[in-house]
Amino acid sequence: MNKKTLLGAGAALLLATGVANAATLDDVKAKGQLSCIVTTGLVGFAFTDENGRWNGFDVDFCRATAAAVLGDAEKVNFVPTTGKTRFTALNAGEGDILYRNTTITMSRDADLKLTFLGVNYYDGQGFMVNKNLGVTSAKELNGASVCIQTGTTTELNLADFFRVNNMNYEPVPIETNEEARTNYLAGRCDVYTTDASGLAATRATFDDPKNHVILPEIISKEPLGPAVRQGDDAWGDITRWVLYALLAAEEYGVTQANVDELAAKATGNPDIDRMLGTEGDFGAMVGLSKDWAKNAIKAVGNYGEIFDRNIGPDTAIGLERGLNALWTEGGLMYAPPIR
Repeated sequence: MNKKTLLGAGAALLLATGVANAATLDDVKAKGQLSCIVTTGLVGFAFTDENGRWNGFDVDFCRATAAAVLGDAEKVNFVPTTGKTRFTALNAGEGDILYRNTTITMSRDADLKLTFLGVNYYDGQGFMVNKNLGVTSAKELNGASVCIQTGTTTELNLADFFRVNNMNYEPVPIETNEEARTNYLAGRCDVYTTDASGLAATRATFDDPKNHVILPEIISKEPLGPAVRQGDDAWGDITRWVLYALLAAEEYGVTQANVDELAAKATGNPDIDRMLGTEGDFGAMVGLSKDWAKNAIKAVGNYGEIFDRNIGPDTAIGLERGLNALWTEGGLMYAPPIR
């Protein structure tokens, strides 16, 4: 192949890449709406209230992304999916981003052609049982019937855990969290297993939550985070840095209440000024306006505010920050520098 041909092929590749990279952002702007793939319903993370409005931890990240991209947090179309249908929906273009309690794994990244954009919640798989069973450890579950959502990492972890501990179980396959809740409360399974946060969220909806125990064993690592289709790096950059901006905002003390004041003029803190657009223009690097991060923070607050409002210690779900505390507080949450 001669030099001219090589240059031609390179130019074609760059052109093709540019077209692919521009696709989702352009589509979202053309629609005037972000389509966000979420769960069919999990209190605390993504659920509809009595007025049919979507609320929750993952929902707030969807709204933050819409605010950063479109300047309006309300311009979101929520696409509910099950554990089985979420990836098909994303790859079929039924949504622009997936925020659905989804664990980052190698096969999902490489084989399903997804691009994961960071972790918004560090989780792990647990077990919940009725107190009446008298069980205090997951290692006492030999012979139990277990409600398990199909198409999830929890299904695979469950099989590994019982095999390693030489125990048997009867799987009771279910599609959605609501189906698991119904089956568990009806006694069709002895145990419900999913991410520990999901167990706490589900238990919070029971009439008698104190009569149900989440066992002490956490049997897996479940780093949950957003994903987009592979091959759209520019869109991936946008959604990744929205998540990072919300984390950085908590670290720098930028809140929903003070972000307007801090963004009005340079504060003298270069980290805050770069993030809020009073120094440099980092929004332009990803095709957004200068106030992209301000809009996201103003819409839903920083990471800590999102956590506390939806799933934190003062909510019915009552999750402590734990691994999800900032790195400055002994946790794993860490945003790379905006510079």
